Amino acid sequence: MDATADPLRWTVGLLGYGEVGRILAEDLRARGVARVMAYDLKLGGALDGPLREHARRHGVELADSHRALAAGSDLIVSAVTASQTVAAAQACATGLRPGTWFLDFNSASPGAKQNAARAIEAGGGRYVEGAVMTSVPPHRIRVPLLLGGPWAADLLPALAALGFEAKVASERLGVASATKMCRSVMIKGLEAMTIESLTAARFYGVEDAVLASLRETFPGIDWERQAAYFFQRVIEHGRRRAEEMREVAQTVREAGLQPWSAAGTAERQAWMADLADAGVFGARAAAGFARSANWRTEADRLLRHLAQEPTGGSQR
Repeated sequence: MDATADPLRWTVGLLGYGEVGRILAEDLRARGVARVMAYDLKLGGALDGPLREHARRHGVELADSHRALAAGSDLIVSAVTASQTVAAAQACATGLRPGTWFLDFNSASPGAKQNAARAIEAGGGRYVEGAVMTSVPPHRIRVPLLLGGPWAADLLPALAALGFEAKVASERLGVASATKMCRSVMIKGLEAMTIESLTAARFYGVEDAVLASLRETFPGIDWERQAAYFFQRVIEHGRRRAEEMREVAQTVREAGLQPWSAAGTAERQAWMADLADAGVFGARAAAGFARSANWRTEADRLLRHLAQEPTGGSQR
């Protein structure tokens, strides 16, 4: 577990085997990491089969508990839902070997990261805060990553050897996460505002005029393409985004502000997730929803659903 040792000989444990965990597993194995382990609470549930098949294809060993994953890993990468950040760290802490590295990938508030760090350090591990600064799938393991905490600089060379694109933001815990959280007020908020603006514009038949005005004001953005991307990312990952935005709201509160924008974004993302689960956007496949090249398709589905709901689709 020495950061000067060859990281490709480490056992890397992935805590969370969702979209991000599976991408990391594929890239770590392709990089030549000899042993990759993973644990996810969904193992044994409805997604057990697809997760086990993915693990088999890529040579990933599935652990049967947090403790088992912690006991077998030199580096743990925690990529769970935001609300589970602290609980996941606490669950691993009791099984850590002395000196185990714990890289927290989760989109959580600075306060949550600090609480997770206390649990890992109490268990004898070395906690490094990670803040993922953009969407993982296009960049995969090389997604821009800010590191924080007193162990961040020590772990940085090993992460580079493993293929991560990381840099140290601060030796102080919370700085990296604050950077991500404040960015998310804008990015996730823009997703929610785009869905709200363009769905309403579609209802009134003024979408072309709205888009023309947006192009004039922000000429560097392809609004047709961006809107399609925003709709689909929220449809596919609204639940996870809503949890992140609740952490963003907490971050804003910790700064002394009322998080009106962040809280509203969380509600819109969760509302979209509820509709996706209800099948409003079509049947959910194992790999997610089919991407639509035209955001109007999804806006029309929303409008048809709302027209059938006397309370406006049970909006929050």
